[in-house]
Amino acid sequence: MRSLAGLVAVVAGASVYLYLLSTHLPPGPPLQEDGGVHEYRLKFPSDLDELRELAEMFKFYKREHHSYVLLLFCSAYLYKQSFAIPGSSFLNMLAGAIFGPWEGLVLACLLTTTGSTFCFLLSSVFGKHHVVQLFPDKVALLQRKVEENHSSLFFFLLFLRFFPMTPNWFLNITCPVLNIPLPIFFFSVLIGLIPYNFICVRTGSILSEISSLDDIFSWGTLAQLLVIALWALVPGALIKRYGKDRLKVDGMDSNGTSQVDIQHDRKRR
Repeated sequence: MRSLAGLVAVVAGASVYLYLLSTHLPPGPPLQEDGGVHEYRLKFPSDLDELRELAEMFKFYKREHHSYVLLLFCSAYLYKQSFAIPGSSFLNMLAGAIFGPWEGLVLACLLTTTGSTFCFLLSSVFGKHHVVQLFPDKVALLQRKVEENHSSLFFFLLFLRFFPMTPNWFLNITCPVLNIPLPIFFFSVLIGLIPYNFICVRTGSILSEISSLDDIFSWGTLAQLLVIALWALVPGALIKRYGKDRLKVDGMDSNGTSQVDIQHDRKRR
């Protein structure tokens, strides 16, 4: 109970900090709408136009208030990653739109790794027994696979990042339960999520530069997206080739469960 109260206190404190940071924006660029002028309000985009508008607003802040926009973006990313909240693809795309493909990629990789490490530490301090209680079958399966691949543990974790048989957020909260050393966890995240981060960041950079949905289907844009996809497949293919001979991942599906577990669940129903 004490561990749960501590986790709630950490989440509450981080939430208050992020709320105060996001609601005290410096003056932004005036926008024309319905013949009048108004200031843009920070919100999650629901379509391409809003994504471009948000990217333009952040680009303005980057020019005029660079330290603030960097602090806000890093804080939001670390908050999401530390507390296992979905949305990394959107934030990676936003990083590409604001900071460009290469600076955005470096930033996304560093924030993904740092946030995942915070999630690892939070789970280690506050939630290890809660993880076991909530996901006993999945934890048991991963425990068996970690023991079977103990001699190639780093490559096994890379394999799971390249081919997400288990969601990344679940790996982050489960690795402390599996007694994965923090250095191995850290570098497996840093290296293993580079292809995913690259795809999202480069896509965000491309989308921020187009003026309409028709531009997505231009030969230039399609060629860039094809190169991105091919580049991202190379490290995964190498790990998969290595995994055929050295790693034992039989029985795991895309949700991190085994066929035996599925049949067992069906019998219980």
